[in-house]
Amino acid sequence: MDERAMSVYDHIGELQKRLMSIIVVFVISMVIGLVFSQRIIKWLQQAPAAESITMNAFRLTDAIKVYFEFSFIVAILLTAPVALYHIWAFIRPGLYEKEQKVTLAYIPFTIILFIAGVSFAYFVMFPLVIQFMTKLSAQMGIEEVYGIKEYFRFLFQLTIPVGLVFELPVVIMFFTRLGLITPAFLIKIRKYAYFILLIVAGLITPPDVLSQIIVMIPLIILYEISIFFSKRAYKQVLKAEMKYAEEMQLAEIKSDRE
Repeated sequence: MDERAMSVYDHIGELQKRLMSIIVVFVISMVIGLVFSQRIIKWLQQAPAAESITMNAFRLTDAIKVYFEFSFIVAILLTAPVALYHIWAFIRPGLYEKEQKVTLAYIPFTIILFIAGVSFAYFVMFPLVIQFMTKLSAQMGIEEVYGIKEYFRFLFQLTIPVGLVFELPVVIMFFTRLGLITPAFLIKIRKYAYFILLIVAGLITPPDVLSQIIVMIPLIILYEISIFFSKRAYKQVLKAEMKYAEEMQLAEIKSDRE
């Protein structure tokens, strides 16, 4: 009973240390964000999608709010890889050696996919959205006056969800390794999955067909890539189960001989 209690206390202590490490990295990243946020904001204001837009501050605090929002997002992005590593390191003792290597490989893959999603949203989707909104305002005889706070908030609301949606292959692989889904199941529900992805594309894009198609195409590709990686992960699961069954049989034969 004491050993169990000590084991629980050890785990809690380790979790506290890892949380403290993440918090320290977040604070340092926040300072880095405060140093570089102004440069990032100016760079985004000079981007092709925004260079023709005059941004205004409708409240005295708008500029400082945008500044701190950027600093916070920079801190989150810089802290995310460290947080993912500490989560992996905390659950590592409960994994087999091969599983440890596989799950560790998820971390850079997750970061790459998120960056790819955000880049796609910013460089492809965002200019189309701005163009659509500007055209609609002109047709309705509305003079556009943008607030800097609303502009960047809209930018975040568009790019970050797309970055998260691009994590689909990693999520599918992870659930496959846990045995919650199989490639056969993903193939079976493909039509329904496409319909759900169409709804997602409609939610994160303006209500025009072109934008929805532009977003829908990479989402379908991501789903097909997810099936491919799910097949690979499922084969690894089957191999691990067969190896475990063989080890159990050998152990039973050895115990019977003894």
